[in-house]
Amino acid sequence: MQIKLIKGSYEYKEQIIEMLKEWKEYNDTHEVNCSPGAIFKNNYDDFDYYLRNLETSEPKSGLVPDSTFFCLDEERNIIVGAVNIRHYLNEYLLAHGGHIGDGIRPSERRKGYATQMVGLALEECKRIGIKKVLMVCDKDNIGSAKSIIKNGGILENEQKEDGKVEQRYWIDLE
Repeated sequence: MQIKLIKGSYEYKEQIIEMLKEWKEYNDTHEVNCSPGAIFKNNYDDFDYYLRNLETSEPKSGLVPDSTFFCLDEERNIIVGAVNIRHYLNEYLLAHGGHIGDGIRPSERRKGYATQMVGLALEECKRIGIKKVLMVCDKDNIGSAKSIIKNGGILENEQKEDGKVEQRYWIDLE
């Protein structure tokens, strides 16, 4: 499989919307939501607005600057996932969210995409200047934990948040 991270654009509008629709259907019928919230914060029906507001460029009301990428399987020409990179951590992100929020669309899970996508996201983190990356996942999300560990994640601790156990992993990029 040959994947790359791309920015949202009209070139990939159909593939992005197709993925978002599938993911939204899944999230509407399942308790566990394994998607980066950044890709659902705006309605994609107005695609111009969606693209313009996909990322935060200036810190505001608890948000830090971030970059959002979609994961393209180049061989199949489909978007298989998405990743949101927070450029630095505020108090909340240090405790719960981490630098990277990522997810693979439901029909493409358990195929090895997450591990590669996290690796590509870590390369983006290096470009931004992040030297040590925090990634957080629910303890019962074994696939996410595996993709983090395969990319060098070291478990720092576990903590309870809203009745769930979150695992906090650090990845040294130096």
